[in-house]
Amino acid sequence: MSDQNLSVLLYKKGEIQMVERPIQEPGPGEVQLCMQQVGICGSDVHFWQHGEIGDFVVKKPMVLGHEGSGMVSKLGEGVTSLKVGDRVAIEPGVPCRTCKHCKSGRYNLCKDCVFCATPPHDGNLSRYFVHAADFCFKLPDHVSCEEGALLEPLSVSVHACNRGGIKLGSKVLVCGAGPIGLVTLLTAKAMGASVVCITDIDESRLTMAKKMGATYTVKVTSRDPQVVAKQIEETMGDLAEITIECSGATPSVQTSIYATEEGGCVVLVGCCPKFIELPVTAASLREVDIRGNLRYANCYPTALEMVASGKVNIKPLITHRFPLEDSMKAFQTTLRGEGIKVMIECAR
Repeated sequence: MSDQNLSVLLYKKGEIQMVERPIQEPGPGEVQLCMQQVGICGSDVHFWQHGEIGDFVVKKPMVLGHEGSGMVSKLGEGVTSLKVGDRVAIEPGVPCRTCKHCKSGRYNLCKDCVFCATPPHDGNLSRYFVHAADFCFKLPDHVSCEEGALLEPLSVSVHACNRGGIKLGSKVLVCGAGPIGLVTLLTAKAMGASVVCITDIDESRLTMAKKMGATYTVKVTSRDPQVVAKQIEETMGDLAEITIECSGATPSVQTSIYATEEGGCVVLVGCCPKFIELPVTAASLREVDIRGNLRYANCYPTALEMVASGKVNIKPLITHRFPLEDSMKAFQTTLRGEGIKVMIECAR
């Protein structure tokens, strides 16, 4: 193997291979990137272990990775916004730009969006990758490539907080203290939330959340959502105005409805099973809005500014680092639930 473009390939459900792939040339409006850092997302592990997420099913080998940063190595025809040597954060979803959703600014809903490591499209966990130039965001000199890669999960939280309507003085509940839950905590605080309570079943993650600024933490020990909601209410002194559910676990989704006040809002971010039971009456009769959340749209500039300005420090999220050659060790570490965010260095 020449290792010119070593890539992490999900060959089929349960099997990851390290393979050599051709280095692509950039087309019009594209840039070739020498990949620098790629974070492992829970969705990467889910595709590896289960072969599908919702309607997205792995039917052929697929390169993993979508939380990435890179250095521009070649310019495609017509690219003037970037130059060779620029370090960039990569927004991994490129929409069609012409449908009604794209034209209205909600391009995350585009049915023809090409999103990294979402079947059937390859991701960017490789030495080199080609991407649309207008979905690459130049990093200031003081922002690292690791931080650039973390703009992806941070953008998820920016979109979720926007969907929930978080503003100055909001009282927020975040269910789940995994990577998305923790960046949602940071984002809610940066947007002006006066109180942020976060829940989890793992004491070490709640300890991390407290260090990162959580007002309250609640360790979940019961599978009864009403019991947990009561525990949250007693801890916060009231029900939450806005709840952002980041775990996807059925009891946690149920809890999120019970723990939200009348007229409040629940934003579903975590990847839930296709069908779950919900306490709909507890939502409808109290006018609790339940809102979906698909990735993000127009959030990368905000996420970058939050990091560049120092409003948000996402560096503590990175607990493990591996070179690209040791990607299997990185995935096994994530599968075991060790640490928070595992980062893979793609450049030699």
